[in-house]
This record gives sequence, C-alpha cells and structure tokens, in this order.
Amino acid sequence: MTFHFTKVIEPTPFIVDAMNRWENNPDLVPLIRPNKNKKELEQQWQITLEEFKNRLDTHHFYLIYIDDKLVGEMNYMVDPSHLHKRAPGTAWIGITIGEDGGRGKGIGFKAIQYLEEEIKKQGLTRIELGVFEFNTRAYKLYQQLGYQEIARIANFTYWKNCMWSDIRMEKYLGE
Repeated sequence: MTFHFTKVIEPTPFIVDAMNRWENNPDLVPLIRPNKNKKELEQQWQITLEEFKNRLDTHHFYLIYIDDKLVGEMNYMVDPSHLHKRAPGTAWIGITIGEDGGRGKGIGFKAIQYLEEEIKKQGLTRIELGVFEFNTRAYKLYQQLGYQEIARIANFTYWKNCMWSDIRMEKYLGE
C-alpha cells in the first residue's frame, strides 16, 4: 500500500463529485463541519466546479491517494478570520478521509506530516486547527503529532441531540 498526495491546481468534475460525496456522507458530516442544530446536520451541501475554483484563491488543497485511489483531501488557509489566536502567519488546516477504505491505515498521520512540510515551505511557523470534542480519534492523532490544546469553544456544534465544544489546538513548526 502506497500513499501519495497531490496539490490541486485545476479542479475537475471528478474531484468535485468526490468532495460533494464526502461533504454529504452522514457518517462524516458531524466530523467535518459545525452544525447549529439537527436541521443543519441533515442539510445537503453541494459545491460546483466554479465554486471550488474560487476556493483555490484562499485555500491550498491536496488530494490524498492510496494506491492511486482518491480517498480524501486536506487543505490549509493562511490567517483566516476564525483563528482563535490571531498570530500572523498562521495556517489553519483541515483534513477529510472521505472513503472508508482510507481510514485506520495511518494515512491521516502521514497526510498531516506532509501538509506541515508544505506549510513550512511557505515560510509559515504556526498551525491552528479545530477538532470537535467527540472526535477523540482525531484529537489523539493531533496530540501524537505535537499539537497542544489552547482553547475550547463551548456549544459549537450539534450531534447526537446535544451541543459539543470545538477544541482549538496549535503547533509551532521547527526549522
């Protein structure tokens, strides 16, 4: 099994279809986007090819492959307004392992390491992320990779009939 990562330069309908499939997978929705209530949790979202092209103005997207099969995506933004600690030169990261066959194989670990290297190449020294408190598997992964908890934002997302916190974590990248 081989992992590899590819920067998205020009989106294709294939990529957009995969992202729409993951964005609307009921098993993934609670993990990848905040929801204020049950209605929002159940809402279907669709991104068009043009909208995805526009996102490339503010996001750096990378596709995640196992043995040439697309299984997920990761991305980062620089200094977005939703940072908890507004330190200039901060990358905000996100990762989605969208295909069942991509989970539990260590690809999240490798993908984050790859993304950190790409961020360092841009001269950035700090990364911040958010992980919902019920996503203990991701929280443990980020801790294992050296991320430190810096805040909890209460009542941030709805899942299983209650509201959960968003845990903000950070990591400073060494030289």
